[in-house]
Amino acid sequence: MTLSEKEIQWVDVEPGLVVMGSDNRSIIFGGIGPRHEVKIEYSFKISKKPVEPSLAETAAKEIGADLCSESEWELANSRGLISGGDWESEELADSAQDYWGKACDGRPHFGQRGSPRIIRDWSSRGPKPLSLFPSGLEYNSGRRLVIRGQTWSEDPPIIPNKPGNSRIILEESIISIVVGIIPSFVWAYFNASPGYIREGWLNLVLGGIFLGLFTAIFWRPRQPTWRLISGKMSSDSED
Repeated sequence: MTLSEKEIQWVDVEPGLVVMGSDNRSIIFGGIGPRHEVKIEYSFKISKKPVEPSLAETAAKEIGADLCSESEWELANSRGLISGGDWESEELADSAQDYWGKACDGRPHFGQRGSPRIIRDWSSRGPKPLSLFPSGLEYNSGRRLVIRGQTWSEDPPIIPNKPGNSRIILEESIISIVVGIIPSFVWAYFNASPGYIREGWLNLVLGGIFLGLFTAIFWRPRQPTWRLISGKMSSDSED
């Protein structure tokens, strides 16, 4: 038995499906999106707790262990198989600002060059997903390891590379009109001096647009979830 096998407690994870990501795109309360399903069709072993970086390097050499992908982490965590141990944070293999273009079969997701590293921050309330650029990673971050028994498919189900811009534009336009522009004109009708609407309509429109966009800090409608249907990724809005 190798040193890695002696010092690392491994747990078995059976294949399964997990939903991850956020469907909230508000600035304060939102998270990394879009929300989506991941179907992992292979069994793997995962370290029950994060391990020391030096031990992770040894495990990679001795038994071919890899950094855990975020999808593998989510599947194992959804089944209560892992914990943070004594670590405050742990690094995963993924580096991305969002999930657009992600292959949803369990492999790590790598976004554009220079994307932040995906980590999990542990506290008394449980794990919290965070993304940090390499310069912000803490020295005492652990490493979550996996041992896989197979390679990934060359034709995985993939989320599109970018969101539908026309849908976002329509959504933002409706919000600006309903939340910002219409209330601005109603206020001016009852409170402004005679002729203000005729002379200052442009200011009312621009102010309404600004107010509508400002609400993105706190709220935005829930976004579609991408689901695996017949081997392809399809959003709720396409149903």
